[in-house]
Amino acid sequence: MTKEREEPHFVIEPLGAKHDRAAFSCGNQQLDSYLQKQAGQDLKKRAAVPFVITPDHRTIAGFYTLSQYAVDLGGLPEDIRKKMPKYPIVSATLLGRLAVSERFRDQGLGKMLLMDALHRALQSSEQIASAAVVVDAKDEQAVAFYRKYGFIDLPKIERRLFLPMGTVAQLFSGDE
Repeated sequence: MTKEREEPHFVIEPLGAKHDRAAFSCGNQQLDSYLQKQAGQDLKKRAAVPFVITPDHRTIAGFYTLSQYAVDLGGLPEDIRKKMPKYPIVSATLLGRLAVSERFRDQGLGKMLLMDALHRALQSSEQIASAAVVVDAKDEQAVAFYRKYGFIDLPKIERRLFLPMGTVAQLFSGDE
């Protein structure tokens, strides 16, 4: 009788001292370096909150960061701007970084991380206003990934995308 390989069960949790940041490698030096050297400082200084996805509460299979942000509505496409509050600048949530370790690719972890980030942003927006989620995609492959989930290009800044919080709420309308 052969024993089937058990798939790991992943959890998403805030970055902590127990997580092995040094072993993380996603193939992008900037993202690797950020997690290994800067993420802890950003957390301590309350500049960003990093979350990790892990199979064992130690190994980092991927991560993302969230922070507060503001969006100049003048930079939005007209059809979107009409649906937003009538202020020149509105609060938003910045999904600053999102990466999956090369070791854990092709397991759907990018989608899991994104959905968790969007859900947290939505929940937070019920306490602290946020009209949208903004992301700066690192390359065209990342742009395509975010567009799959409804993110809209902001025309004035290359590879910056925007997802209205109303759209995020629709994604989770059956969950609550």
